[in-house]
Amino acid sequence: MLDFVYYPVSAILWLWHYVFGAALGPASALAWVLSVVFLVLTLRAVLFLPFLRQARTQAMVKKVQSKVDGLKKKYANDRTQQAKEIQKLYKDNGINTFATLIPMIGQVLIFIGLFHVLRSFDRTAAVGHLPFQAIATPMTPEANAMTPNYVFGTADVQSFLQAKIFGAPLSATLFGAGELLATVAAIAVPLMVIAAVATHFTGRASFARQETPAQLALMRPLTLWIFPAGAMIGGAVLPVAILLYFVTNNAWTLAQQHFVYRRLDTEAAAETQRVAAARAATAPKPGAKPVRRK
Repeated sequence: MLDFVYYPVSAILWLWHYVFGAALGPASALAWVLSVVFLVLTLRAVLFLPFLRQARTQAMVKKVQSKVDGLKKKYANDRTQQAKEIQKLYKDNGINTFATLIPMIGQVLIFIGLFHVLRSFDRTAAVGHLPFQAIATPMTPEANAMTPNYVFGTADVQSFLQAKIFGAPLSATLFGAGELLATVAAIAVPLMVIAAVATHFTGRASFARQETPAQLALMRPLTLWIFPAGAMIGGAVLPVAILLYFVTNNAWTLAQQHFVYRRLDTEAAAETQRVAAARAATAPKPGAKPVRRK
């Protein structure tokens, strides 16, 4: 169904594992960790320009918000005309509201693809590869080790299953760690906490840049508190490798927000200075008589 996502994600992961495996050894856990990290960096780099367009659009929406409020009051009794006028205002100011959805859609598809590919390395548990899939028939460990995973061959599958970070298998989950609970918890719990904290501050930085409409007011507590709590609770059933993805992704988002918002603030300040200079250049000098136009 989503093979158009699974194959590219697995191919990029395979490429980075090939690079780091050549330097550190194919069975090296560090090679797999770096592969996941650089997969995230690669895909987020691809989404950088859409994110920049999203940030510019949000800034422009905030700039024209007073005009939007005026149109809502003017056409309070005619919702159809109100929507047309607001769309016209957005169009006149070069605002494409759909552009704000592209980074979100991209990140969701990337997460689903990475989650599916990493879960598919270990198909011995009686669960589907995705949360919404029906329960699947589990494989025996022997059959699983001899089954390719998209672009990964059987040797890659076996290498991933054997990879451990400080004794915790990358394919292990806190919920199903069994005898390795203490070892997996020592790795998983800090990653879960970091992911939750980063999710909170990412949302806080985003909301600080925009005005939240009344109809979206619920998104603030969801983003600031419910989603981070979900990262903590949901992290218990996610493989260690997925938790590494969350931490890397959130760290990138925080750094990207800081860079992009600082750039936008610099551009806004420069534009304000330019407008002020233009007005000063056309304004009459102190003491000069006004020029009467014929």
